[in-house]
Amino acid sequence: MTTLESLGSPVAGPAVGFDLDMTLIDTRPGIRAAYQRLSAETGVEIDADLVVTRLGPPLEDEIANWFPAEQVEEAANRYRALYPACAIAPATALPGAREAVAAVRAAGGRAVVVTGKWEPNAKLHLTHLGIEVDAVIGNVWAEGKALALREHGAAVYVGDHLGDVRGARAAGALSVTVPTGPYDAQALEEAGADVVLPDLTAFPAWFADYCAAEAGEADTALA
Repeated sequence: MTTLESLGSPVAGPAVGFDLDMTLIDTRPGIRAAYQRLSAETGVEIDADLVVTRLGPPLEDEIANWFPAEQVEEAANRYRALYPACAIAPATALPGAREAVAAVRAAGGRAVVVTGKWEPNAKLHLTHLGIEVDAVIGNVWAEGKALALREHGAAVYVGDHLGDVRGARAAGALSVTVPTGPYDAQALEEAGADVVLPDLTAFPAWFADYCAAEAGEADTALA
């Protein structure tokens, strides 16, 4: 796990992982549009308004609610192909998202997006919204996020879903959550989140305190 170190050189901040959908960006309008387009093309009735209330798990899990098993892979691939034209432009950055990422990088840390979204589409979102991160890892969910978080040395993982808490725990990272997705603060706390912020506008101040505490622990260890 990455921690702050003080060896007579400038202190580098920790690597921080961020979930994408409903943590950094609100993708609901575009996802709704993509599912509506998929429904129109295939003739399969899909309740797109219901779909966007439960974002987080892998695409194939959601597709399986509407298509027979033998059609799930084909439907998921078609959805991903439709996604750039339908879903990128309508997405918006959630309040504080840019500032949260900027706070990590300003502290000398690395901001890493670890998401269940197909990686090429995740990168399109970040480019379109001008959110600059150091790495993007897609197609991972819940405990499956742990490998990417460990490989990038993430000390903190920020998410909105119970699966994000599980991923942070599996990686040995601090679980920081925001109730901007399908779960409220109580549900996130009960799932074992270490920190629940009201939204990402509170992240820079929390992160500054976290970095100061980590630096203090490092100084004590070296004393």
